[in-house]
Amino acid sequence: MRCVLAGDGNVSRRKLFNTRGGMLEEEKRRLRVCDSEELEKECRLISDGELLAVLEPSVLLEWLQQFYAFSFSAVASCRSISIRIRKLQFQLYTDEKLECNSIVRESSKGFPSSSSLLGLNVERRPRSLGQRMVVSASPPTEDAVVMTQPLTKQDLVAYLASGCKTKEKWRIGTEHEKFGFEFGTLRPMKYEQIADLLNGLAERFDWEKILEGDYVIGLKQGKQSISLEPGGQFELSGAPLETLHQTCAEVNSHLYQVKAVAEEMGIGFLGIGFQPKWGLKDIPIMPKGRYEIMRNYMPKVGSMGLDMMFRTCTVQVNLDFSSELDMIRKFRAGLALQPIATAIFANSPFTEGKPNGYLSKRSHIWTDTDNNRAGMLPFVFDDSFGFEQYVDYALDVPMYFVYRNKRYIDCTGLSFRDFLAGKLPPIPGELPTLNDWENHLTTIFPEVRLKRYLEMRGADGGPWRRLCALPAFWVGLLYDEVALQNVLDMTADWTKEEREMLRRKTPFRDGLLRHVAEDVLKLAKVDQLTFPGLLRHVAEDVLKLAKDGLERRGYKEAGFLREVAEVVKSGITPAEKLLELYHGKWGGSVDPVFEELLY
Repeated sequence: MRCVLAGDGNVSRRKLFNTRGGMLEEEKRRLRVCDSEELEKECRLISDGELLAVLEPSVLLEWLQQFYAFSFSAVASCRSISIRIRKLQFQLYTDEKLECNSIVRESSKGFPSSSSLLGLNVERRPRSLGQRMVVSASPPTEDAVVMTQPLTKQDLVAYLASGCKTKEKWRIGTEHEKFGFEFGTLRPMKYEQIADLLNGLAERFDWEKILEGDYVIGLKQGKQSISLEPGGQFELSGAPLETLHQTCAEVNSHLYQVKAVAEEMGIGFLGIGFQPKWGLKDIPIMPKGRYEIMRNYMPKVGSMGLDMMFRTCTVQVNLDFSSELDMIRKFRAGLALQPIATAIFANSPFTEGKPNGYLSKRSHIWTDTDNNRAGMLPFVFDDSFGFEQYVDYALDVPMYFVYRNKRYIDCTGLSFRDFLAGKLPPIPGELPTLNDWENHLTTIFPEVRLKRYLEMRGADGGPWRRLCALPAFWVGLLYDEVALQNVLDMTADWTKEEREMLRRKTPFRDGLLRHVAEDVLKLAKVDQLTFPGLLRHVAEDVLKLAKDGLERRGYKEAGFLREVAEVVKSGITPAEKLLELYHGKWGGSVDPVFEELLY
């Protein structure tokens, strides 16, 4: 069998190969391994677009695995398949008819096997044109995709399982948020200024604009994206990269680009976990439909949801897993040690110009934002936990919205289970797509979040040097088997109540590292020691595990832990340093923090 990929008239080979941020020349050549003049000629008559590649089915499958998982619905015998990848549409033509007689879901690894083309039942038939079959793709976009078959719970489980990757394909994704402000007034950026900045970045550095209606609300470039949080916080979602050196280079490149445009506008960016000076009434609201729905809903479910939306910034790292068991182990280790990360990176001690009584106000806010969708997820430590149990949890988290016809439909408080059954009151009879499921997963906010990778979400935003330190901390602990097992051994007998106690104590205690270390030692049943001993036996042990893990990776990445090592050695968190400056050199003013933590 031979296959041809053809564009829809708007898709060139260059667009195809750049969809995932570029393809090596060697891979481009491999896609043209076949030469079938008769098939190519026939397909050219059918398609009005460029013929992109002639290839074997096995090569096609290998290539598609670089993209997002697909759902297939078969309706008839066919020789052409429509494939959608992000916003690009392709036709796949074959030289033999495909017998498509059933709906086929993703395999346990999330991708079809090479023995059956695209996971469909394939039967060789005499050559003749048949009917067309549409394949629904589900990339992470807010564009609706029409489903011809209902999703099942098992589809949702398979979606999460499709994230499993072999170790050599594990990558590091770093996301960070920052507050934009006017140099002259220190006031937050208005949307109009943000739009000018986004347009400037697009024009000067070749980013693609993301629009909602007439508003530019983000940018994309390869596998990177820039987005806006509800109060205009500027977020970079980095590409999945192989090493911490690449991650840090990406951050530096982003900050260079942003500064190049922003400084000409009189705009700076602040790396801190909570807005230090301005109240909610001073924060602009971004013109995004989903945020309007969230803003109206938050006060109904917690006292600090609006603060979370408009006045917090975080840095997080996204990491891969190889199997369901590997996901479980990393999930548990990440949850258990998240309070340690919160302590080391605590950096939000001010609110509206004064100390707020917390070292991580951002972390404290999550304790009363919406407890249906935040917290330490004790069920992750149950013996029965796996992808299916996380799906059950996510199905029971109340919905925020559904995106249809380029607008957000308010579904706050409603059940995704009802949506699966076609019984969602705002859109009765309509069924969800995998896009809807992916969007729903982004509205869940635990300390560690599962999508098709794991997100470590416990750290405050900070200056650039800490943007490389956080991924180094977690990569060292979770991407090395020895370090990961040591973490699991250390935390194995902690109870649900003890983990929750650590989580709730961490944000606000003076001498934060000392107290967290003391609590950890109690949980680990270690004898009490002096303060230096506490740090040596807990924080330094965790740091050493991370450092050794990085060294075993062999990329010379341990230097990125320098910022963490400084905090652990001194026992003084970034927030405590800021408070010392506030009470001393700054003379009781928070204004100097805009210079101290300026990117």
